[in-house]
Amino acid sequence: MPLKIAISLGDFTGIGPEVALKALARLLPECTASFVLIGDVDRTLALNEQLGARLPVSRPGSSGVNGRVEISNPSSHPLPQDLAPGAPAAARAAVAWVRAGATGCLRAQYSALVTAPVNKESIIRAGVPFVGQTELLSGIAATERTAMMLLGQDDRGRWLRVVLATTHVPLKQVAERLTGPVIEKAIELAAEACQLLGLPRARIGVCGLNPHAGEGGAMGTEEITTVGPAVLAAQRRHIEAVGPLSADALFYYAYRGDYDVVVAMYHDQGLAPLKLIAFERGVNWTLGLPFVRTSPDHGTAYDIAGKNQANPSSMESAIRLAIQLAGRTGQSTASGTGSF
Repeated sequence: MPLKIAISLGDFTGIGPEVALKALARLLPECTASFVLIGDVDRTLALNEQLGARLPVSRPGSSGVNGRVEISNPSSHPLPQDLAPGAPAAARAAVAWVRAGATGCLRAQYSALVTAPVNKESIIRAGVPFVGQTELLSGIAATERTAMMLLGQDDRGRWLRVVLATTHVPLKQVAERLTGPVIEKAIELAAEACQLLGLPRARIGVCGLNPHAGEGGAMGTEEITTVGPAVLAAQRRHIEAVGPLSADALFYYAYRGDYDVVVAMYHDQGLAPLKLIAFERGVNWTLGLPFVRTSPDHGTAYDIAGKNQANPSSMESAIRLAIQLAGRTGQSTASGTGSF
C-alpha cells in the first residue's frame, strides 16, 4: 500500500486550508501517496469547489469510494459559519486537529503528519496553553529530544538547512536557556537529519551566541563556557561539527555549500537567513519525533485569507519532504512506495 499522509488544516480563518488544497492539486497527479485532511468537512469541501481545485475528496463514511484524498474531523461539531480572523473556535479546532494527526501517527494510522499554520496569539487568547506546534507535538510524543529544522533552497537549487538550539524564547532569556546538553542535542539531531535526508556527509557549522562569536570573551563568554564545550563533546562522538563560528560569516559559507547544516542559537539568528533565500519554499521539520512531521514555513496570513491569493509552494515542499522522509524511514508497511 502507498504511504498515507495526514494534513491538519490549521486555523480555518487563515490560509492553511487554501494552501493545502492547492498543493495537493499540484502533487496528486505525480505521486502515489494518499492523503487524509484533518479539519472541518463541509467547509473543506466547499473550499475545494470555490478554489476550483477539483480534488477527489471522500466524505467520512462514504461507501464504495477508494479515494486518494479523505476528509476527517475528530470533532462531531462543525465550525460555526461566521468566524472572524483568529476566532477562538477556529484556534481551538486547529489544535485539536494537530493532536488528532499526531495521535494517528503514533498509532501507525498515518505515515507522516503535515501541519498547516496555526496562530499562537489566537490559540492563547482562546484559553489554550501553547508555546508552538513543535513543543505541542513533543509533549504528545512524550519526548524532549526534539529540535526545529528549517530548510529550503533558492531558485538556483542552493540549500540552507538550519537547526535551532532554542525556539520560541524571548531574546532576553536565550543565554540562560542555552546549556551544553541543549546545544549538543541540536548538533546530534542535525547530524541525524543529514542521514535521513540521504546526504553524502554531515558537516555541521555551529553559531556563536554573541557578535563575532564573543571575540574571545570580550563580547560575552557563552562561546567559551557553553557553546565550545558542546562542539567538542560532539566531535568526541565523531560528529563533524565546527564552531562556535561568527553567525554573520557562517551563513555565507553554509550557503555556498561548505556546511550541510547550521546550528543557530536562537530563533531569528537562524530563520532570518533561511527566509531570505527560501521564503516561499521553506519547510519546518521537527527532528527527533517518533514520526515524520513537517509544515510550511509561514503563518496564517489572515490579511489574504479567503481571497485565493495564497502561494502554496511552501506547503507543497512540506508535503514532498514528508513523503520523502516517510519512505526513507519505513513509516509504511510498503516502505518507499509513496516516494516520488
